[in-house]
Amino acid sequence: MQDLLKTLGIQDLNMGATTGVSKGRLSTRGRPLISVSPIDGQPIARVTQATAEDYQQVMQKALQAFENWRMTPAPQRGQVVRDIGNRLREYKEPLGLLVTWEMGKIKAEGLGEVQEMIDMADFAVGLSRQLYGFTMPSERPRHRMYEQWHPLGPVGIITAFNFPLAVWSWNIMLSTICGNVSIWKPSSKTPLTAIAVQNVIAPVLDRHGLDGVINLVIGAGSDVGETLIRDPRVPLISATGSCRMGRHVAGAVAQRYGRALLELGGNNAIVICEDADLDLAVRAVLFGAVGTAGQRCTTTRRIIIDNQVKSRFVDALIKSYGQVTIGDPRAGGILMGPMVDAEAVDGMLAALETAQSQGAKLLYGGRRLDTMPGGCYVTPAIVAAKNHFPIVQQETFAPVLYIIGYDTMDEAIAYHNDVPQGLSSAIFTNDLRKMEVFLSQRGSDCGIANVNIGTSGAEIGGAFGGEKQTGGGREAGSDAWKAYMRRQTCTINWGGEMPLAQGIKFDV
Repeated sequence: MQDLLKTLGIQDLNMGATTGVSKGRLSTRGRPLISVSPIDGQPIARVTQATAEDYQQVMQKALQAFENWRMTPAPQRGQVVRDIGNRLREYKEPLGLLVTWEMGKIKAEGLGEVQEMIDMADFAVGLSRQLYGFTMPSERPRHRMYEQWHPLGPVGIITAFNFPLAVWSWNIMLSTICGNVSIWKPSSKTPLTAIAVQNVIAPVLDRHGLDGVINLVIGAGSDVGETLIRDPRVPLISATGSCRMGRHVAGAVAQRYGRALLELGGNNAIVICEDADLDLAVRAVLFGAVGTAGQRCTTTRRIIIDNQVKSRFVDALIKSYGQVTIGDPRAGGILMGPMVDAEAVDGMLAALETAQSQGAKLLYGGRRLDTMPGGCYVTPAIVAAKNHFPIVQQETFAPVLYIIGYDTMDEAIAYHNDVPQGLSSAIFTNDLRKMEVFLSQRGSDCGIANVNIGTSGAEIGGAFGGEKQTGGGREAGSDAWKAYMRRQTCTINWGGEMPLAQGIKFDV
């Protein structure tokens, strides 16, 4: 593993801020941060965090870079992103392995995360020639109206531990081709992956002379984070995290009339109908609930199932859970690695105690495992519950799955929507009418709605995000790029008269 760190330029002690290029590493002066692997509890490497003063130094460089970068034609900006994507291809395996080592997701998921970055780069390259604005007819003779899109400015990107690289790529690839510069504050639980990817792309930024375009600042939320979200020079903060964090970020950004693009909690449910293919549903639920040790925002947290098939489904699901291999995620054949840290394990076990005190019944799992000394391993839990239980209404960021029975389709949809969050959803049915009801205005109230596939594993081609306490933000595909630009409506008078809109006469 030491060879892996060397390949990615990770030292025993690393500086926590850079302006992107190879010579852009700051001599940061903040408190030390030790990255500890949840696999075995052993330290990987140390980071000297940035201070608020270090942040200001990075911001000054970013502001200078924006003056030139915004004037670079978008297709040329796309070429830079193309080159970044090609570098990521070269370093896919070491980056994916570092994600596994530092965050704990299994090897296949770590590599999949880097592939998602590569896919986002490809998507953004094509998009760099498609930042379209509409033209529209003017009501005034000899006038032309159209809209265009301009770069926004420095964009603040705050990412969570569970996707330490992919979420950065959703933002950075789009923001960069849109002509913005960025300041990235990653999770303090996964600082090394952030430093590693900056090291990987630094030669690309060197070659194009882009000091200050893609910046990194690792620091405490109370120090660097607060400075970033309250900085009036940052027109957009894109933040991924908990609902509680999002509420704070949104309030701080709103105080200065900035924009907040929020990707927050999910309390994702799958409705399983009486006519569903149960074998297919079990496979979808298994990955949705157990993948990434239940630490995805799209993790399946509730099963809302027709009472006629509930017992049969639960029996099959418990059998599948019993076959899940739990252990060192670097090893082959492992389906579930550790949770991110001991605090996450404690939170899961506390939630299960609370659920049982509210009337829920533990059907499977929910135990701490001594798989490896110092590791953060648990057995995934299946719990029989009611949708109105207060603990079910919350997002427990852990592999805890609640089973909720229903009798009618109206009841199922009511249960589904009766939570504060609204990210991802799914229904399993072979009845076309039930599918269409679920996808209709009175069906799922989530930003993502699927039929006969699970809640987890969204493709980058569609806009990703959700409603209600999920925050309303959209990242990745479709027209999510518009969040990173400012819209301008333009009117040109090419005639010799001065008619006013709405037929107003104002002649002297």
